[in-house]
Amino acid sequence: MSQPVQKGNYDHIIVKKPPLTTRMKKYGWFYLMFAPVLIVLFIFYYAPMYGISFAFYNYKPNGKEPEFVGLANFQKLFTDPTFWASFRNTLIISTVNLILATVTSVVVALLLNEVQKAMVKKVINTVLYLPHFLSWVVVASIFMLLLQPNGLLSNILYALHLIDADALAQTDWLTQKSWWRFFFYVIDRWKEIGWGTVIYIAALSGISLDYYEAAEIDGANRWQQTLNITLPSISNTILVVFILNLAKVMNVFESVFVLYNSAVYSVADVIGTYTYRVGLKPTVGLPNYGYSTTIGIFKSIVSLILVMITDAISKKVRGYGLV
Repeated sequence: MSQPVQKGNYDHIIVKKPPLTTRMKKYGWFYLMFAPVLIVLFIFYYAPMYGISFAFYNYKPNGKEPEFVGLANFQKLFTDPTFWASFRNTLIISTVNLILATVTSVVVALLLNEVQKAMVKKVINTVLYLPHFLSWVVVASIFMLLLQPNGLLSNILYALHLIDADALAQTDWLTQKSWWRFFFYVIDRWKEIGWGTVIYIAALSGISLDYYEAAEIDGANRWQQTLNITLPSISNTILVVFILNLAKVMNVFESVFVLYNSAVYSVADVIGTYTYRVGLKPTVGLPNYGYSTTIGIFKSIVSLILVMITDAISKKVRGYGLV
């Protein structure tokens, strides 16, 4: 006669993983497939970390041996007004751009969602998405032509009698401190709004039509449906995209680098471009690899803090972290 199965609490039972050698034999092909990725990560991400040691040296490409200076580069960093100006510009430009990216992408996605004809929606979405594939060099070239003296913008303003003939021939909008950030935000949104919109359109497509049908029966108009159905349904997607982008606010470089110039350093110079100018293309003297490495370390620490903050926000709001 078979013995009855005894019921009990098995929570205390610990299942041990097989040894690594056993797992490698069993999943050998998977480890082999992962090997190229691991090699690339090591070569391009971990091996260069040896260069962190340069932050403690006065290291310039002048044929001399690097001079150990301890924390002198860090002391210089914290007393360098140009660095702090670039740090402030980085936070301002990235934060404003992040807010604009979130708002404009959501608004455009909501407007496209109201388009009834599928062909029209596809055409508009494609037109918005195409600039994303252009390199920043091409984008900068296009808008420099539009914003240069006697460019399209100046001619339009002149035709509307908003500027005189002298301003038409002399005004270069990307060299104006009071206008540079405005045009940067406009150019960045023109290029990237399609990418953000695609994400939210995908989220909108997952909302059940039953909600809208029920709302129409209750007498809700389109605006009320948007506020009470659409936005709450995609709020989790908006939050995820926002906090993921928040962790990258210190990484702005290429978009600024191709659009800024010496006339607008005070409002346009960010940490990435300042590091480039100090470490690779100094205006005076030799490149200072040691000091530029110090700036890079500071940037990495701030980025790490931002990632930890976004992970904490994610856990608080969503119940789980980003990883």
